[in-house]
Order: sequence, then C-alpha cells, then structure tokens
Amino acid sequence: MTAHPTTATRTATTTPSTWQHPLARPQHVPSFAVISGAQVQRALAGREKQVLELVEATYRLHGAGSSVNPPSYFLRFPDRPTDRIIALPASLGGDNHVDGIKWISSFPRNVGAGIPRASAVLILNDHDTGYPFACLESSIISATRTAASAALAADRLSRNRRRPTRVGFFGTGLIARYIHTYLTATGWSFDDIGVHDLSPDSAAGFRCYLEQSGTAGRVTVHDSAEELIRVSDLVVFATVAPEPHVSERTWFAHNPLVLHISLRDLAPEILLDATNIVDDVEHCLKANTSPHLAEQLAGNRDFLHGTLNDVITGRTTPPADRPLIFSPFGLGVLDLAVGKYVYDETARSERLQIVEDFFHELRRHG
Repeated sequence: MTAHPTTATRTATTTPSTWQHPLARPQHVPSFAVISGAQVQRALAGREKQVLELVEATYRLHGAGSSVNPPSYFLRFPDRPTDRIIALPASLGGDNHVDGIKWISSFPRNVGAGIPRASAVLILNDHDTGYPFACLESSIISATRTAASAALAADRLSRNRRRPTRVGFFGTGLIARYIHTYLTATGWSFDDIGVHDLSPDSAAGFRCYLEQSGTAGRVTVHDSAEELIRVSDLVVFATVAPEPHVSERTWFAHNPLVLHISLRDLAPEILLDATNIVDDVEHCLKANTSPHLAEQLAGNRDFLHGTLNDVITGRTTPPADRPLIFSPFGLGVLDLAVGKYVYDETARSERLQIVEDFFHELRRHG
C-alpha cells in the first residue's frame, strides 16, 4: 500500500536516521493583521475592472474543482426571526491559495435606527499552517464581490440577446449602489434608470445618489413594482425580502434579464417560466430561496439551465426568447479572493496594522 503524501509513514527502505515527519521542516507562524473598513475601501477604490476579472477567475477555479465551498451556516434567533448571522467557510486554490471564513450578520431593523443592515468580518488563514493571519472588515468586501458578480453576469448573459438600455432597481440599499457602481465602471450606460423601494425615503436617497453620480440616463422613481419591471430590460432585485412577493408572470412577458441578487423575491412559478442560471446549484437550492421553492414545486431541477461558469466557459448559451434569471447564493470563495486581494494591496501600499504577540503559546511544552 502506498502511503498518502501527508501521512507520517516509514517505508521499508527508510532508516531512522533519514526519516523525518513531514511537519518537521521549519514552519513560520504568520503575524496577525487587522484591516479596517477604510483600508478596505482604499484598496478597492477605482479597481472595479480588476476585481471583476478576479471574480471571473475565481468562478473558473470553482468550476474546475480548485476550491472547497461547503454550505453556509445560518445562526437564527427564535425571538428575532428577521435577524440572522451567516458563516461562509471556504478554501480557494490556484496561484494565490487561501483559506478562511466570512461571518456576516443581517439585522434589517438596523436601517430604522440609521445604521446599515449588514456587518461582517473576514478571517484569512494561512494555507500551510492554518494560522489566521488577517481579520478584515468585510461588509465592503461582501458588497464588492456581490456587485462584481452581478456585473459579470449582466455582461455574460446579455451577449446572446439585445444589450439592456433600461435598468430597474428593486431595493435601493448598499448592494444596489455597489451594483450600479460596478455596472457603470465596467462599460454599462443606460438611457433610463428606474427605482422602486417600499421606503419612499430610500428610493429618494438612491435617486439622489444616481443623479450625483453623473449618470446620463433619466432617473424615474416608480410607485409600483409592476411599472418598474415592465419598463426595464435589466431588473436588479436587491431587497431583504424573506419570501416571494412578486408573483405575476405577465410582468416579465418582455423577456428581461433579471439579476435576482436577493434570491427570495420571485414566486417559483416565475422561475419555472424562465431560463435560470445560478452560481452554484447545491448552494442555491436550499434555505427556501426562490430556486429552492421552484425545485419543490416542480419536483426536479430541470428548470436550471446551468451555472454562470457554464456560460463563461461556453458550455451553455441561454436562449433569448424567455426571461433570463440569474440567482446567485453568494460563494465564500469570492470573499476569500477579494479579501486576499485587499490584504496584498494593503501590505504593498501602506503599513499593515499588526497585533503584536497575538499568538502567544507557541511552545508545545511551555
């Protein structure tokens, strides 16, 4: 029997004088850095095209099996049913391999108190020793990878159909703002930009942001979801909806491209009438997402046309004669890729904030 390369096993030809445990080679305990939200923003500002390319490369690695991306873990609270904290562990291979976990909370009631709904940290672990070497503020990283994924999907999924010129944003928070930023920074322009939100103040604030961003398109706040969807050929759902609230299939009769970022807005019947692309099949078909509900209603997964990586690599080409819906669950490997990029940029361009003596007990026997 041949020993596994990582197993400390002596063979018949190995003598005690030459044999060494595989971990006997010198190991370096990395220093531990804390990277603030301000540093994260500086590392990512103006680099939308580079980040989009990084996200595409990460999808390719994931599709090729060079990653480990187990299910996300949800911490829920019986006395606070709208709140949750999610753990996204992952491992990313390739030339810049890294392991880690994102810990992100979603407390919708924060918005009423004047603070953001989501907060997050990302821990990066050294590939060789397993030691964590950085803790990064991650709400910006999470929004960035979500927006880059959305912009990448919009580009790849529109190549076999008429490129959208009228975009509608359903939900107007941080994610919507980042998606708009990534769309415009990667070559998109729109004649019309529609806005709809259950909160008039949020809709007005987003409209103000759009106008101040210098967009050339006409900005319209729509009073109804139906109106927004019917006049948009690219629809972005970025809400905090816990269950489907859009159920009228005729609203999509014009076959728009839909970025279903918030995953739970659409009734399963709408998905069953559409072409569906996801980021990862197993991840999307759980936790009562709209694709999960569609699977339960249909009793199969035949309504799924493929993954975004299938489209990127040319294994599938979505037809243009139906609504096209992209539903991304959000992969932890994307957070790792963007987080490692931020770490490397911060280490290169400014002084890392090292926590001295973070790891203290480093002698096995004291």
